[in-house]
Amino acid sequence: MVASLREGIPRLHGGEEINTGALDQRGRTLGVLRLSLTARCNLACRYCRPENRDPPTLLTHQQRLKLIGAAARLGCRRLRLTGGEPLLAPGLAPLVQAVKALDLVEDVAVTTNGVLLDRSVAQGLQQAGLDRITISLDGADPQAVLRMGGGHSFAPVLSAIGHAQAVGLPVKINMVAMAHGNGDQVIPMARLCRRLGVELRLIEYMDVGNRNGWRPEQVITAAAMTAEIGRHWPLTPVGRQHGSTARRWRYQDGGGFVSTIASISEPFCGDCNRLRVTADGMAYTCLFASRGTDLKPALDPRQPDAVLMHQLRSLWRRRQDRYSEERALQAQQTSPAPRPIPAEMAYMGG
Repeated sequence: MVASLREGIPRLHGGEEINTGALDQRGRTLGVLRLSLTARCNLACRYCRPENRDPPTLLTHQQRLKLIGAAARLGCRRLRLTGGEPLLAPGLAPLVQAVKALDLVEDVAVTTNGVLLDRSVAQGLQQAGLDRITISLDGADPQAVLRMGGGHSFAPVLSAIGHAQAVGLPVKINMVAMAHGNGDQVIPMARLCRRLGVELRLIEYMDVGNRNGWRPEQVITAAAMTAEIGRHWPLTPVGRQHGSTARRWRYQDGGGFVSTIASISEPFCGDCNRLRVTADGMAYTCLFASRGTDLKPALDPRQPDAVLMHQLRSLWRRRQDRYSEERALQAQQTSPAPRPIPAEMAYMGG
């Protein structure tokens, strides 16, 4: 089985092109590939607003493996599979299994809303070799989740967390915080995650796409959220690892960790190491980008792997994105330059 999976896929161990990475214009290396499997979603969260339809042509299983292999040869060591909602995409577990069997990257993770993560799905992903899973939950009670566009997903998501834990998958919880949506949920969510024994990652509401109606006054800063939590449970800062999006704190009473992702108030563009590829093979070097690069011609199985390698390396070497830092600078200007229309979050893969 492994031998058949290897056919046509770049060999990373024993080959002469391992770790032939590149630096972008700001000296940043490629470390993480975020690969979207679908733009569809079964929820309509306020900060995302998916169109709930896929682009006309999706990458095949073999194209995905070819892409992951090429990214790994350029230095990528972590893969995150996203959507839309990746559990809506057929072939998720086989893709994880193939990536792990081929030993393409060191770490494979999935981000999901959890609605479809029943015990059998969790078991299948764990058996396929998934290293960890992040589940989105934007409130600690059904009404709060409904308010945020999560429908009646509160009970299914709680069950999903339990299913993942039961099969041994490490779990983290993402919560996007909006001042006029779920701003009252920071403490309830911290309390819930402490009880469940999972790390809560509080995400500042971001201006991704056009349809989510983002306004600066809707942002709750990471500093405000950690200060609020710290008044209930004192925190000790752990810091942010190089290339990571999350800054972590440890509960002083031994209750685990809480993290913040502060793209608005504390940009981390300086060591951003992520490449995003959509379900139809468009590569974006920034979450806030308006234009992508079509990889599909290079992903054609008739094309040598070197063609894709060259395109990815050239794309990364041209990269100079630092939108979150530029946003902060433009906010100080009286007449900021108009922003190009960005791609939507569900299409981009978050």
